[in-house]
Amino acid sequence: MQFTAALTRFEDNPLWGHHIPVPDAIAQAFLDEKQKRVVCDLNGTHSFQCALMPNGDGHYFVMVNAEIRKNMKLEVGDMLNVTLTKDESKYGLPMPEEFQELLHQDELADKYFHALTKGKQRSLLHIIGKPKSEAKRLEKAIVVAEYLKANEGVLDFKALNEAFRNYKPTF
Repeated sequence: MQFTAALTRFEDNPLWGHHIPVPDAIAQAFLDEKQKRVVCDLNGTHSFQCALMPNGDGHYFVMVNAEIRKNMKLEVGDMLNVTLTKDESKYGLPMPEEFQELLHQDELADKYFHALTKGKQRSLLHIIGKPKSEAKRLEKAIVVAEYLKANEGVLDFKALNEAFRNYKPTF
């Protein structure tokens, strides 16, 4: 589904920043199918997975992070051609190859990861997939797998961040 909209910023809510308002009819079409996860394409050049987010007054939006804004040189008010499609992926974010291979080799880490909620899975995939270097992604994947096993699948992001800080690579 396609539409044109301006990049906007919530001024009164520091938690939510730059976003694109989604026309009600388009948002409702996805919601009627119980589909909040979408793939958003901006101007046919930048595509990313995201969620339709409620703004609290019955309308929806998609967030546009700083990295995308920087790459596209976007400013508040810039008009964008937006295409939203149903996100058909298993997790709602790409599975980093390093983590996929680790889960394939470690049954217990796989069990704990897949027992997490979809949102926590996406958060971990985001953390692991963010670094540009393969070595850093592998390091993050190892820390997450070891953390999940050590804590029997109970996820505390503050403790996980501490595990990242304390990790000493052995490869």
